[in-house]
Amino acid sequence: MMEEKAQPPMAWRYCGNQIKLWRTQAQVSRESLAKEADYASEYVKSMEQGRRKPTVHLLRVADQMCGARGLLTAGEEYLQPEKFAPHSADYMLYELDAAVLHFYQAYLVPGLLQTEAYARHLIQGSWPPLNEETIERRVASRLERQALLGEATRTFSFVISERVLRCAYGGNEVHKAQLLRMLEVGEQRNAVVQVLLDRDMINAGMHGPFVLLETEQHERLAYVEVHLGGLIYAEPEKVSVMRQRYDKLLQEAISPKESAQFIEKLVGTL
Repeated sequence: MMEEKAQPPMAWRYCGNQIKLWRTQAQVSRESLAKEADYASEYVKSMEQGRRKPTVHLLRVADQMCGARGLLTAGEEYLQPEKFAPHSADYMLYELDAAVLHFYQAYLVPGLLQTEAYARHLIQGSWPPLNEETIERRVASRLERQALLGEATRTFSFVISERVLRCAYGGNEVHKAQLLRMLEVGEQRNAVVQVLLDRDMINAGMHGPFVLLETEQHERLAYVEVHLGGLIYAEPEKVSVMRQRYDKLLQEAISPKESAQFIEKLVGTL
């Protein structure tokens, strides 16, 4: 028995179906549409069936030939590459609404602190591989998120494992710029950066990274990201467990001043 294949994205299927419906209603043959768009008929068929991503060019040609008056080209926006990985999209909405954010990271520099070069290196390393358009959009979106750091009424706390600071992802130049960026953010009035030294690998964060959020309405949430998804917890008892772990990590981390000195020493070795 053949394995069931994953369905193409809903946006592909919907836009393709709309092209077919408008074409049929306007009595435009697939061959005529393909010729006008300078595509093979089978290529247009695969886009109409949602097996391939409908191109913006085909939407525009079909819109004109079928007299859709912009109703087909309106689908262009939904065919853009996703700004965020699907499993983190919900979290990003909560992040925008958060007044207080606490990050613990054991493996990578938190997204809000990443330089463009560091972010690009990580996103390019995604597997299965991403196309160039998606890579560029996700890099840009990650950098856009960092505007939150400039909002003085939001507060940020970062506890970052020492091993993260010693991993030179992308090479020494990328790593040095990344460390300097962390020092820069740590000097802001609304942000605190602390280092968790690897003196004892058994700590409150040994189960992996997580984020704590609190909205202006004092709603408290916890977010944990895993390989194939992200989990957002709103239950008070679960958020409390994560809050206790973060408090313990704060106790175990060195002070902000000591952390800055530690990072400066690492910069000096590069």
